[in-house]
Order: sequence, then C-alpha cells, then structure tokens
Amino acid sequence: MEHHHEEMQSKYALALSKYNTHIHDDEVMTKVDALIGKHLDENDNSEVRKQLFHCIDLTTLKCTDSEESVMKFTEKVNEFVDKYPDLDNVAAICVYPNMAEIVSDTLEADDVKIACVSGGFPSSQTFMEVKVAETAMAIHTGAEEIDIVMPVGKFLCEDYEGMCDEIGELKDICGEKPLKVILETGALRSASNIKKAALLAMYSGADFIKTSTGKEAISATPEAALVMCEAIKEYYQETGRKVGFKAAGGIDTVKKALAYYTIVKEVLGEEWLNNGLFRIGASRLANQLLSEITREEVKFF
Repeated sequence: MEHHHEEMQSKYALALSKYNTHIHDDEVMTKVDALIGKHLDENDNSEVRKQLFHCIDLTTLKCTDSEESVMKFTEKVNEFVDKYPDLDNVAAICVYPNMAEIVSDTLEADDVKIACVSGGFPSSQTFMEVKVAETAMAIHTGAEEIDIVMPVGKFLCEDYEGMCDEIGELKDICGEKPLKVILETGALRSASNIKKAALLAMYSGADFIKTSTGKEAISATPEAALVMCEAIKEYYQETGRKVGFKAAGGIDTVKKALAYYTIVKEVLGEEWLNNGLFRIGASRLANQLLSEITREEVKFF
C-alpha cells in the first residue's frame, strides 16, 4: 500500500514537473501592477461592461436564503429580458444545491444556466459520500453547472492523490456538465501553491478553476488571477484542453471586474473573453455594471 501511495505521489510530481511552479510572490505583484497599469484603460468602455455583465454568475449564498427569496431572485433574471432587451443576460444563477429545483421551476430566461455550489461548500470538510450525494442531487434537481471547493487541507499536506481523486470523482458525477473547482487562493499562502493547485485541479478534470468562495478573509486578488491564468495557458499549450477561469469573492466594484477582464485578455487572449471560458461570481456588481452601462442609477437585482 505504501509503495502504491509513493507511486501515485510521484505521478503528480511528474505532472507538475512539466510546468514552472517556482514562482515568487513579489514578481507576480510587479507583473500584475505593470499589466493593469498598461492595459486597464483600454478596456474601460461600455462594450466591455456589457461583456462583463454577460459573464456574471449572479449569486446568492446566504444562510437567510429561502425558496421565496430565491424565486424572487430568479424572477428578476426573467424580467431582465423585457426590461433590457438590448443587453445579454447574466451567464448563470448560482445557489445552494437545495435551491436548484426552485430555480429550475422558475427560470424562463434563455441561455441562463443554473449553477450550484456543492461538495461541502464552503470548507469542503465532509464525507466523500456526502459530497457525491449532494452533487448528484443538485444535478438531478436542475443544476447544469457545479462549483466545488478543492480539499485545501489535503493539498497543503501534499496529499495530491487524495485531492485529485476527490475532484476526479465529482467530475465523473457531473459528466458533460461543467465542474468549477474553487482553489480558495487566500488560504494557499503563496503564488507557487496557487500554481500547483490550479494545475492539479485541471489535471483532475476541472472545466473551470475559480479563485475563492467569498467566505474566507482573503478572497479573489489580481495576483491569484494572474497565476491561475498563466497556469491555464501553460496547461492548454501542454494538453490542448481549454479550461475556464472564474473570479469570485469581493468583486464589488466595476474597476475590480475590469482588472480581472484585463488579466484574462492579456494572458489568455480574446478567445477566453466569453462566458464559456470566463465568469465572475458576484451579486452587487450586476447593478453597478447596469448603472454604468445605462448611465443612471439602477437597483434592478
């Protein structure tokens, strides 16, 4: 058994060895500052704001959520179609798994997906059987996309086999439906760890890698986004598989959203600038983008 474990661990070490994971936090900060300083202004326009809106996973993940509140939340997305016929709707509605059915029953807007957090969100600390059941039940009741948190504790202990097996098993449950894997970058302590976690998540079948749950002290940062986008680019060059990027947690201003858009554009290129490969998890941001697009204060959502 010990021999098997060592073999598996060397399998993951081999996978990581194909990439540069020896990166330094200060270099990443310098790179981000230069990139945003040089390119942010060219994306500061109405068309990009519309594009950002169309990439939002409109999210409600509160302990106060109820069937009634989630129904009203979903009805707003339905009403958006008539109220703003010239604008593309949000990409998805993101809720807890027990709310998938109510969203599925209420949602009428075309092209808006139903996403659920799952797998013991937000800590990922529960039995694997519970994670599997929760994910399967979410899909059975209407979820079209699943957002899970990678087992951060396993990663930090370098139990890469345990981490990757979990992600792989939950991807198997999802089948063709996209699996977004949250790295919880604020808990990973270094740019090097973020890069390793991103690569291992993709190696295990992640269709998107996502920054944060929004439930930890440190949420999304441009530095984490840069490292993750570079990992996606290198992984694509190595394997030919395109993995999406989702920024989430604390993205509560248009300026912050523009920074993430700029990073994706500069690192991954135009082909990632659609909601099939780029998402922003947010709630407050939607009204702010609408206000700036329409040039009047909007409190629609």
